[in-house]
Amino acid sequence: MTMPTVTGNAVTGPAPAGPALAGSTGPETRSPVGGRSMPAWLREVSTSLSINAQLVLYGNIHDRFLLPGQASGWELCTLPEALRRALRPAGFEFLIVADAVSGLSVYPETPENTRLANEALHGTKAAFGRRPELGELAGVLERATAASIRCAVLVNYASHLVPDVARLETAEYDFFARCDRLSHETHPRILAGHSAPLFNPIIWAISHERDLPTWLTAGNEDIRTVAVPLPDLAARQSAAEWLSRQLVDAEAGDDRRRQAAAQLADQTQGMTMRSMVAITRLARRLGTGPNEIDEAVRCYRVGVHDNPWRQEVLRNRLNGAPEIIAERVRGQDEAIRHSVDILVRAVLGLSGAHTGGGARPRGVLFFAGPTGVGKTELAKEITRLVFGDETAYTRFDMSEFSAEHAADRLIGAPPGYVGHDAGGELTNAVRQRPFSLLLFDEVEKAHPRILDKFLQILDDGRLTEATGSTVYFSETILVFTSNLGISAEEYAAQASGTALPRTELERRVRGEVEHHFSNVLGRPELLNRLGDNIVVFNFIDDRVAAEILDLLLQHVKDRLRHEHHLELRLHPAVRERLLDEARKQLGFGGRGIGSLIESALVNPVSRILFEQPPAAGTVLAIADLELSRGTWRVVLG
Repeated sequence: MTMPTVTGNAVTGPAPAGPALAGSTGPETRSPVGGRSMPAWLREVSTSLSINAQLVLYGNIHDRFLLPGQASGWELCTLPEALRRALRPAGFEFLIVADAVSGLSVYPETPENTRLANEALHGTKAAFGRRPELGELAGVLERATAASIRCAVLVNYASHLVPDVARLETAEYDFFARCDRLSHETHPRILAGHSAPLFNPIIWAISHERDLPTWLTAGNEDIRTVAVPLPDLAARQSAAEWLSRQLVDAEAGDDRRRQAAAQLADQTQGMTMRSMVAITRLARRLGTGPNEIDEAVRCYRVGVHDNPWRQEVLRNRLNGAPEIIAERVRGQDEAIRHSVDILVRAVLGLSGAHTGGGARPRGVLFFAGPTGVGKTELAKEITRLVFGDETAYTRFDMSEFSAEHAADRLIGAPPGYVGHDAGGELTNAVRQRPFSLLLFDEVEKAHPRILDKFLQILDDGRLTEATGSTVYFSETILVFTSNLGISAEEYAAQASGTALPRTELERRVRGEVEHHFSNVLGRPELLNRLGDNIVVFNFIDDRVAAEILDLLLQHVKDRLRHEHHLELRLHPAVRERLLDEARKQLGFGGRGIGSLIESALVNPVSRILFEQPPAAGTVLAIADLELSRGTWRVVLG
């Protein structure tokens, strides 16, 4: 079994079984130009020969393009080879390639083509094999467009012709000015042996539309701009059919090969043909089975072979997870069970299984409910369960992203701005730690334009930052928190002891979340991506308040024992006093109880330790609490 081989001009391999590209009958029965076996952008190049003097190709120009071969059935061709095949039926036997990096050459390089190219350029033989100056290159373009034979000039890697198109030096400006004049003064001609008037075109290959001066291309009807897209599903399916032969032995059967091909085509959405070849090569190297193409795709995306999601220790941690989490997150049994269900689904790789795609984030949770009831604490517990460390998460306070321009912090500043090369806080965090939990606190406070960034993440599991690099979120868990649906009315009802029943609270919260995203933000599509992953949290009631109080008091005792070697003991009346005060602030949730303990107990104890430090091993017994003029003090006894 052999992989497709690169032979300079193309990557060749066996013809795929089954149908060719959608609507194609193959190279034997359909002309490669104008037929559906050619990509649409190549057909546009062919059509433009009689319309435009120059073409600008941008986008996925450095990929390999799946085209009909001769004996081998299919070939992955480079850009010069793809263009030659598109132009050849119109009488173009070769390309003059003006490579901005390596210089001037003829493609394909044969003695006859070299002779014809020199004839077209009026004997400028010395220019071939070296990089011409801009003025000399302009002369090459002028002579080629006026040549008496069919020839096209591909200005390859044109993005590197000048350092900065926004700040052209005199020689650079003169070069593009000559190209601009050339686009308007060149006319299509009928040459000997041809019946149709065609241009000898100049074809610019650039990475981005902005890599040529705007005044050259904008509004110029003689220059056509053609986007070279990523492979669509039909192209990926044909390539996958071909590549799957490198993963499945012939004796394994057509069913397994078709299954591997379908998985490869589905998992590589948004990727290049070169990526598909690299993934196939990686799968063979890793010994990945035909049913586990997703493992090779995951490794290609994040660069890590080990998959923490498939480790047995992770599944062991999830056994009894609701009970374990409930030890720290009190009074939220429904929210915990719902979250664990989503987490288990994430660990099993079944998130988004109904869509057939595998590139979405591993898990998405939207925590909604009152403040201080354990939303952030539950996110920490999930992090501890999955990654073994509750601090192994990245938190974003979305109130800091209320302005539209704050999106630059997430994905990086646009080109030309300070910090463009630094990347964004979000994309850098995922690049550095692809297996992680991302916590977006108070997401409703973010600007709607910033929320649009999450559409691509939730749909495709990837995000393109300002530098052009793609960052994959397919191994992350996303947690959003929000206080939507909890108004002052609900807090007042909770404080008065007339809190809403769970079912009514959940109905109100879900209704308010839907209203906010659909009507206030105008982003119902974002709500659709969340689906049933909205987890509603309860208010803290008296029973839970007592549990939280005891838990926090134990933390204080443990800290005193560890830091000062002191034993703290509270009289039952002290605990009851604290609990009575805590019940008055249930609207503030667990944070309110924590603030009470800090002001009523920790602060006065700290004063005692600071002013009259007791000896190590001393028992610090608190008999009572007193509140005078807004200040708490403890009574020892």
